[in-house]
Parts: sequence; C-alpha cells; structure tokens
Amino acid sequence: MRRGQLWGPSPVVRAYSIDAAPFAGGTLKPQAQPQPEKPSHCHSLTQRNLSAVALSSKGQCRPLSRYDFLDVGEVEEHTKKALACRTLRRFIVDPALAQLVADKLEGDLADSRAVLFECNPGPGVLTRTLLNSGAQRVIALESDKQFLPDLQALENSLDGQLEVVHCDFFKLDPIGQGSMKPPAMYSEKLFNDLGISQVPWTADVPVKVVGIFAQKNERSMLWKLIYALYERLSVFRFGRVELIMFISEKEYTKMVASPGEMKNYLALGCLWQMACDIQLLHKEPWSSFVTTSKHGGLAIPKSSLTNDHLCLVRMTPRRDLFTDTLTTSTGATLVMMIKQCLAKRKAKLVDRLNSWSPGTGQKLLLQMELPEDIFTGHLYPEEYKKLFEAMEHSEEFAQSWLYEEILENTQNTGFQ
Repeated sequence: MRRGQLWGPSPVVRAYSIDAAPFAGGTLKPQAQPQPEKPSHCHSLTQRNLSAVALSSKGQCRPLSRYDFLDVGEVEEHTKKALACRTLRRFIVDPALAQLVADKLEGDLADSRAVLFECNPGPGVLTRTLLNSGAQRVIALESDKQFLPDLQALENSLDGQLEVVHCDFFKLDPIGQGSMKPPAMYSEKLFNDLGISQVPWTADVPVKVVGIFAQKNERSMLWKLIYALYERLSVFRFGRVELIMFISEKEYTKMVASPGEMKNYLALGCLWQMACDIQLLHKEPWSSFVTTSKHGGLAIPKSSLTNDHLCLVRMTPRRDLFTDTLTTSTGATLVMMIKQCLAKRKAKLVDRLNSWSPGTGQKLLLQMELPEDIFTGHLYPEEYKKLFEAMEHSEEFAQSWLYEEILENTQNTGFQ
C-alpha cells in the first residue's frame, strides 16, 4: 500500500437524509418522499400471512412459519414498555426505523449460513421486523427479565426461527471462573447451547451481532472486543464474528480517523482498522431512539467532536488478519505496541523503537523505507502491522520486549 492511501473501503454515505463527507457528521435534510418499492425477496412477505389467516378461519392453530407476517405493534405501546426499564438503555420502538435497519441488512438476512444475534431487543420491534424481512434464525439476547415473557411468547408462536436467551452480550466472559448467573455468561456455553460450532478463521462469517452499544461503557467494550479479536478469544474463538452495531458518532469518528489527524487517530481506531473492514451503513439522530435515564432526556454524552447521531456500523474481521508472525499468541504484543506508539502521536517513531532496543530504530525504518523523522501518528495501520512483523523477525527484538506490560494487561482483560 502506498503512503497516503486510505485504509479500507470508504463508508457508505446515506444520500437521502444526511449530506456528509466520509467519516464526518452532516446536516439533516428533509426526508425524501418514499419511492415505490422494488420487487425483492422481502416484497412478497407482505402477503405471506394468507395461509395463517386461512387456517385460523377454520379454527386451526399451527406455529407461524417464516412465511407468516408478524404484527410489529404500535409505537406508543412499545414506548411504554421501554420506559419501564430502570437502566440507561436506548431502544428502537418505531417500526419505520426498524424497517430501515432491516433494509440495510437485506443481504445479511438473505444469507442463511450466518446466525443473527440481536443484543437487548427489548420490546422486540426490530426482532419482528428482521423476521418479517426474511431472517432465517435470530437469537435474541436480552439482559432485562421484564422483556423476556413477551419475547418468549413470540418464540413459542414461531417454528424455530427465534430463540430467546437471558443473556447480556456485553457481559460475556467476565473476569473469573466458576458458576455464572444470567445475564452474565461464558460465550462457550452460549454457543454450545445454540449448537454453533467453531469454524476456521478464513471461513465465512458464522454469526452476525446486531444491536446498540451501551453508552455507559461503550469505549471499554470496544477495547474488550479488540483484545478478544486479536487473541481469538470469547466470541471470536468461533470464527470471524461480524458486528453490525449502533455506536456514538464521536466513537465512530475516532474509529475511522486517518494518520495525521493527531487528535482523533488513536490506538483503538488503528487496531479496529487493521483488524476489520469498517463500513458506515446509516446515521440516525439520537431523538429517534427511546432513552431510559435517571434524569430523563436523551442523555447524549458530551464531546468536543460532532456527536449528533448514532452510527450503524458494520465491522467485518479480515480473513487475512493473522499471518505466520501475527498469531493469537502474539496478538496482545501487537496491541500493546500500538498503544505505546500512539500514546504520543507527535513523538518520533525512531525514538520509540530505540527505547525498546537501542540502536535498532534506524535499521527498521530503513528496511521499511520510512523517513527517519516520521511521527508515530503518521503510520497507517498496515504499516504498523508490517513494522510489528519486522520487529518479530529481528534478532535485536528476539526477547519479549513488552513482556511485563503484556502480562499485566492479559491478566485484566477477563478472557480465559
């Protein structure tokens, strides 16, 4: 890759509601008038309830199949249920927003090979919409007991398309061992109970996770997932699990920041860009979601960055992430190296390298054809990966040059 080339594919920018340059916030425009729907595999679903109606008219009952249309209910009813939640959460209660999300996932729903995990479905508006739009198998992971009865009733009315589990995706694999009480759970138990087996890293995506990152610990969760990804722990033990999540606009901006953007180009974003293809699917104003908070209102986190939306982002782990040098055994070393390099983005890279192994910095930079005075904040993710591989092959770095830091961090990630 040539220097100056952006990492990964450009995000998809939604032209009909937000006028925005890639990786930046935009201004709201009036919604365009709905266009006539194009025929698709979803179009016929509006008629697929005819068989169920015919049977009910004869007094017969049967489980609803994937061809039976589900009533998604009314906004007022869903809002009332959502507001009964006692923790800070955001909910999709508007069927129109749920349908927009489902439309963005049309290709995913048509893919019968991948299981769909929905995180904290709450009233189940998106759940029903995903099923109506053709989802073959949805696993609803709900952390709040109050939403379980309605979700389980829906599960029992269907013919295997939906499974409801009392589980918090964001609390999978907590620190410690021993017995686990829901909604906390070990990913191994979850996947085994669902009959989902491990697949090779280069295989197709086995599971796609859809949901909204919890605002309270959004950044911490992104770090937890990135450590798990590079070491193939937790859900990534089972393959290239894809995340299709709503995250805050400020975190998305940092995630896709380019080298040279010294304020926003941080270690976490660099690591996500290196590990995944990142695609922006949609931006939605905070006001479109029902928010439960102690003090009411939207509870939008303060930020010096533009933060007017939640961003629906697809993060697909790269097939070629791991190499003979970058393995699950060395992944934590790479993470720590980038954290240390990008802690001071206006520091010279040669000085950082020499601090680890005196006198080797110039040699490595010459080998990689990089300027001797380059700043740590000017390296692209792919260049950091190549630098790491060069260091691992170098005789000067034969010893574990970050051993103490890596050991301490590994003991605190919570993954076994």
